[in-house]
Amino acid sequence: MLTDAKARKTKPGEKPVSDGTVQGLYLFPGKSVGKAKWVFRFVSPETGKRRDMGLGSYPAVPLKEARDKGIQARRLLENGKDPLNERDRLLETEQRKMSLPTFAEAARKVHDDLKAGFRNKKHSNQWINTLEQYVFPSIGSIQVSNLSPADFAGALKPIWLEKPETASRVKQRCDAVMNWCAAHGYIMASPVGVVSQLLPKQPGKRERVANQPAVPWRDVPAFVKGVLRTGLKTRSKLMLEILILTAARSGEVRLMEWSELDLEKGIWTLPAQRMKAKVAHRVPLSPYLIELFERLRQDADLEVTELVFPSRNNTAVSDMALTKCLRDHKVASDTPGRIATAHGFRSSFRDWASENGYPRDLAERALAHTIRNATEAAYHRTDLLEQRREMMITWEAWVLKLTSG
Repeated sequence: MLTDAKARKTKPGEKPVSDGTVQGLYLFPGKSVGKAKWVFRFVSPETGKRRDMGLGSYPAVPLKEARDKGIQARRLLENGKDPLNERDRLLETEQRKMSLPTFAEAARKVHDDLKAGFRNKKHSNQWINTLEQYVFPSIGSIQVSNLSPADFAGALKPIWLEKPETASRVKQRCDAVMNWCAAHGYIMASPVGVVSQLLPKQPGKRERVANQPAVPWRDVPAFVKGVLRTGLKTRSKLMLEILILTAARSGEVRLMEWSELDLEKGIWTLPAQRMKAKVAHRVPLSPYLIELFERLRQDADLEVTELVFPSRNNTAVSDMALTKCLRDHKVASDTPGRIATAHGFRSSFRDWASENGYPRDLAERALAHTIRNATEAAYHRTDLLEQRREMMITWEAWVLKLTSG
């Protein structure tokens, strides 16, 4: 086994010395006594070819540090990754981060691209001037990859209530800039879309329900088989499948806790504080979903977190995880030119229910929609759980009809 004493005595012209502790780690003698370089030799799992990866010079990189680097490389090999390629990817990522534009730089590039399409010069100037006035002072110097919804909310807050129309236009322009950044690969997706959730409701402004691009209900079985049940099994795919089968909102699935699930009775009860309408909602669970959750619970660490789908740091999974899954697979929607959204699957279910003859009341309860008609709402004494259970089992049979097991 190689020791520091032996390493200090290496002489020019001697054969490389194997570490003896970390497989593949060698010390190559240099041009003078006690000078050498560390090399990690391995067979690439990606190409099947032998490769040498330099780990630094001795004694600048001592024996312990070289072994630590060798162990890290060995772990990558065990996971089927080429250590040299991983190092190159990491370096490329770091270099890319250094070259990312700030929000102000990105906004000016977007403005240059849009100039030709503006109706007149005044409109063109307004587009960039509003960003310079209201957004650049607070976040203009921040790289786009470091911006969060809270950053944009902070920039818009001073004008959100006092100048609602201006604030809305500025928000749209911020979103255009960040979507441009996403298209160029600087970020995964624009964080501006959820900014309104962090700000108070603007006075006199009616709530608008955006049309969420959806997978047509007839195409959902093919989506489940071709995307969710194909390739690597991921947490995002599993969450999307549960979201589809329960017709739930993405936030309801992402924040699901084990205490909400009664697997003996087959009921998922969402507390009022987690519901959009602030009213508790019960979701019937099919035998398939009950069995699925039972398997998941066997691996859950309830002493660490109550979340059914925790992230690596045991917090709630970001909504971007589901969005990224759909974008990575380029899932087509019923809206030309737009990728399907997780929320859109609720529309898929609603269309299926209508076209298969289910009563409006039953479908709306499944979606936990608020009954806006006061007279109609007064007669709602039950949530029709068991009737909905039958409907949801039929929906599940349709969704999973192309899959096996």
